[in-house]
Order: sequence, then C-alpha cells, then structure tokens
Amino acid sequence: MLNRLAPPPTRPLGRVDLPSAQVSYLDNGARLHILPHSAQPVIRLQVVLPAGRWYDPSPGTSLLTARALLEGTRNRSARQIAAEVAFYGASLDCEQGFDRATLTLYCLARHFSQLLPLVQDVLLNATFPPAELDQIKTRTAQNIRVERQKTSYQASERFARNLYGSQHPYGVVFDENAFRDITPEAVHQFYQQAYALSQAEIFACGALEDDHIKQIVDLFSYSTTTAQRIAVHAPAAPAVAAADHVTVADSLQASIRIGRRWPDAQHPNTHQLQLLVKVLGGYFGSRLMKNIREDKGLTYGIYASISHREHASSCVIGSDVNAANASVAVGEIHKELILLQQHEIPEDELNTVKNYIQGKFLNELGTVFEQADKYRSIILLNLPANFYSSFLSEVESVPASQLQRLAQQYFNPADFVHVTAGPA
Repeated sequence: MLNRLAPPPTRPLGRVDLPSAQVSYLDNGARLHILPHSAQPVIRLQVVLPAGRWYDPSPGTSLLTARALLEGTRNRSARQIAAEVAFYGASLDCEQGFDRATLTLYCLARHFSQLLPLVQDVLLNATFPPAELDQIKTRTAQNIRVERQKTSYQASERFARNLYGSQHPYGVVFDENAFRDITPEAVHQFYQQAYALSQAEIFACGALEDDHIKQIVDLFSYSTTTAQRIAVHAPAAPAVAAADHVTVADSLQASIRIGRRWPDAQHPNTHQLQLLVKVLGGYFGSRLMKNIREDKGLTYGIYASISHREHASSCVIGSDVNAANASVAVGEIHKELILLQQHEIPEDELNTVKNYIQGKFLNELGTVFEQADKYRSIILLNLPANFYSSFLSEVESVPASQLQRLAQQYFNPADFVHVTAGPA
C-alpha cells in the first residue's frame, strides 16, 4: 500500500547535457548560434550587442538608445513598426542590460521570414527622432521618481553604488538632469559604435528551417559599420564601507541589502559557492527564511543570491522588514553567516538542498528558450562548454566540510557592504 506520509525516493540526476548549437561566423564578423528545435512552431531571435551600461559614454546613453531603438527607422515610423509586429502576433523588444543590449523577436515560425527584414531595418537604420527621445526621457524620469519612493529601490541603488563605486558602470546612480541633457547626436554616435552588427552575437532557436537560417545569414552579414568596442576603464573596487542608511521619509518599512563582491563564474569553486548560498537563502526552506520569516516573523521573504556579470560578480542578501525590526534582522543575518562558518551543514539539510538544486535545474530546461538561455550564458560569460554538466556533478559530490571552509573564506560579515533604507 502507498504510504502518503513518506516522500517519494530521490536519486541523483547523473549527467545532463545542453543541446549543442550550430555556430558560424558571418562575413562581417558577427557570430551566429543556431539551436533548432521543432517541438513547437515558434522561433526566438536575439541579437546581443556590446551596448549595455558597461559601455556608456555618459550615464544613461545606453538606456536611452535601447528604449528609442524601435521609435522609427529611415523606412518605417514607430507606428508602422508596432503595427507590423502586432499584425503577425509577434513581440519585438530591445532591453538594455549591465553589459549588453539585446533585441529580441518572438514569432510563429511561419511569420519569421516576413519579420526578419524589420529586425534588420531597426538594427541598421534607426533614426531616433528628437520628439520621441524627449518623450522617453520624460517617461523614464517619471518612472524612476516613482520607484525612488520605495525603500527597496533606494536600498538597491545605494548598495550598488557602495559595492562598486560611484564611477563604476555597475554603480553609477541615475541622474535625471544628466539624462535629460543627452543629445540626439550622442545617441546616434553610440548607436553607430555599439550597435554595429560586426560585434553581434546572434542567437536563434526554435522551429528553424534551412531557409530561415539562410535568410539570417543574408540579412545580417551586411553592416554599415565595423566599429571597435568602446574602451572602458572601470575604477578599482572601493574599500568596504561602514553601514549606510538612506532616509525615506514617512516609510513604515525598511529595506536591507547586505552583500559583497564575489568570485566570477569561471572560479574553480563557483558551483560549490552556489550551493552554499542556496543553503543560506536561496530557496523557501533556507536558513534565512526559517530564522527571519518562520521563527522571528520579521518579514514575508528574504533571499540570498549570486549575480554573475561579464566584468564583476556579487552575492546579495535582501529583505523588507518593519522599520523597527531592521537592526534585529541584520543581527540575525550575521548570526546565520557565522553559524555556517562554525558548523558543518547537517547531512539531511545538505541532501535536501542538493535535491532542490537538481530539480530546479531540470525545471529550467523545460523549453528550447530556457535551454538557449543557459547556452547564451556560457557564451557571454566565456564559460567552458561543460559548465552545467559539471555543476550537477559538483553539487552532488561536495562534502559539508568543503562548504564550511568556503563559508569561513567568504562569509565574514565584516567583508560585506551593508545598506538599509527606511525612516530616519
């Protein structure tokens, strides 16, 4: 008889390999990655360019350029672009990230050939009309003013500044006046330099046929510019600052951000560190959740996570609590960091976290788009091809003693940047 009080047995996943991509170079130097998958009649095309915050010639230029990319070309108005995308039931967006800008097209496979010339037109012929730029500036400034009323936004903004430095591309704070002063000429210049197709990594996945691939090659091999990447010289990391507080008048809650610079994704212990941070605060049953939410009732949620970027990585602990309990919550976070240094993780807890990580990893490979996201991370972060298969094997085999040694090396509270935002 089935015992419904006992959980089903678990077993190691073994080896998991991502689908391999077909990689080729276009005539202009762009690199094309094809991951065909015919299970669903959909295609995603992503053109990834060195046009994120890292390459900002002045703060905000990359953001304005990405948001204005679809506001008109020499051949189509903004309304015509939107109408054409909507007619085919597709989605076309440009997103500015910390390192790259990504133009993403989702569409049915049968409409891909009709939409691809539009994507090429946007990438090669964007005009950035001054009136549209002014509207984007106004909307962006208004949105950030609203966001800055939230303690969570203020804490994250100040944390990034203190962690990386006020002049570092990852730490620069949005300046509304400087953003409004960006000229159309500056946007055009950045577009010509950073959006040159010769620098692109192009990722296409889904129900791709040979004709689709040939069309991509034909249209994206052409580029009006073969620009060099913008040179960036980021300042050295600042010294770890004392606890910092951002006053948000009349706020009833406080937001906490505690973290530090972290080894990059290529570090030999990166997988083991991922497991260690999961134990601390990376899932609902983590130590921070059990202590600060379940036992103390100080918050609805608290997390610890690792963020890998191309030029720096970080580990961040974050939570929103009642303002009167902020110092108590910070003290409990320190307590959990120290406990992981002083004691090995019990076997049953460690096995639970390992099973969770493996199950979540499998769940993140359910679609070709998710598989392509993993592959794209390997390319953009310059990781070995076996990065994710070794992730599973290392997570399964790492002993508690090794995790304790890593905690002793990386979990010293004195090495962490501390920021709170809330009432005075």
